[in-house]
Amino acid sequence: MIRKLFVLLAGMLVTVAVYAAGAQLRANHPDSYTVRRGDTLWAISAKFLAKPWLWPEIWQANPQVRNPHLIYPGDVLNLSFINGTRLRLEPGVHPEGEAVPAIPLSQLKMFLKDMRVMDSNTVSSAPYVVGLEEARLRGTVGQNIYVRGLQGEPGQRWAIVRPTHVFRGFDQNDAGKADLVGHELDSNAAMVNAPWDEETRNDGHYGFGGDLGLEVSVIGTAETLRMGDPSTLLLLDATMEIRSGDRIMPVDDTPYDPYYYPHPPKSVPGNAKVVAFADAMDAAGPHQVVVLSIGARDGVDNGQTFSISEPGETIHDDVASNSWNRGVGKTVTLPDEYVAHVMVFRTFDRVSYGLVMDGLRPVHVGGRLTMPQ
Repeated sequence: MIRKLFVLLAGMLVTVAVYAAGAQLRANHPDSYTVRRGDTLWAISAKFLAKPWLWPEIWQANPQVRNPHLIYPGDVLNLSFINGTRLRLEPGVHPEGEAVPAIPLSQLKMFLKDMRVMDSNTVSSAPYVVGLEEARLRGTVGQNIYVRGLQGEPGQRWAIVRPTHVFRGFDQNDAGKADLVGHELDSNAAMVNAPWDEETRNDGHYGFGGDLGLEVSVIGTAETLRMGDPSTLLLLDATMEIRSGDRIMPVDDTPYDPYYYPHPPKSVPGNAKVVAFADAMDAAGPHQVVVLSIGARDGVDNGQTFSISEPGETIHDDVASNSWNRGVGKTVTLPDEYVAHVMVFRTFDRVSYGLVMDGLRPVHVGGRLTMPQ
């Protein structure tokens, strides 16, 4: 028994040593840091760790930090070297303070609560609003709406959704596969203004490949008053006017993750790329949301951290061309360039939402995902 315990403790020490070696302190790290309101764990770690996404392993290796997320404004992080790299936390007094989050959750609520990415066929076959009380063109809170295809019982609550965006990958062989579904939905309920920006093909459609999923936005909730064909529902709340063609989905009461533990993936699929970004004109930067072309079926889970690399440029090799005319002849492709880290905060079947955590250059659509550096 004693021998087994010794082996276990030795293994734990080796593990801590590996973490310490992987998450080395920056050369210019401060001697201490006082946590401030508005900080995030990633931003704090970036001040003194060469690889800030490794902060959970380092902090969990210290007995003073039972939960690396329960760090509060006023706490002091002291940096010291004891048989390798180690951090020490001196808790302050925080009877009512809020713990510092890993990432700025307040900026992500729309993507955590109001957005879903689903199979296009699932959305197109879902129950839909066919009419409104007194034959009105738009429905507002307190009015009845009439729904076809609904299965359930009186008193049941439902989410009202509207298509937002069709995400597509980069497989040229599948180009256009989702166009029919997208237009069929669009003919009944025009898509709301999507936050996403993608490059377009020559025919004006977004993306270059097959359908990765249809994003819908939750725009209201309703309660069943009477079942039938159509069923009668009472509109309880709405962020915009409800109209014919809006889809009805079960309410998703699953709480989103309050904590995120950055960690590397076991592997990175070859098709893993950035397919869209939010609230940006041409490129994304730190604390902006991007869509990745991999999801739960690829083994992606919340907290997985990737590096984003941009493909190197192809330039002319004037020396190898042995020509006096510059810009002609042989070419060479430069190596890929690291641009940023991205951490997944919500996953769907074939796509994921990620938050750009830090970076050296802007993130563009088509950026390739690699193991974190």
